[in-house]
Amino acid sequence: MSFCQFLGGEIYKDHFKPGMYVCSKCNHPLFSSRSKFAHSSPWPAFTDTIREDSVTKMMETLTAYKVLCGKCGNGLGHEFVNDGPEEGVSRF
Repeated sequence: MSFCQFLGGEIYKDHFKPGMYVCSKCNHPLFSSRSKFAHSSPWPAFTDTIREDSVTKMMETLTAYKVLCGKCGNGLGHEFVNDGPEEGVSRF
């Protein structure tokens, strides 16, 4: 599976088959289906990345980070602090 914020990401919103989500530009592993959860946003939602270096994050506000592919810098969207399925869990 590939994932990109601006091209086709929304098609994976309701996709819950086991697998790995990778960068659409360089195939770098980003997210596992095990960390995916249903959310009201129009994009797929994850609680965590596959590895710490899967993404690069840049703070935009106190509750949101811009998220880029850790390998090629492709824009992936945001991490929203404390917006996950449980209290204290972030949503990518």
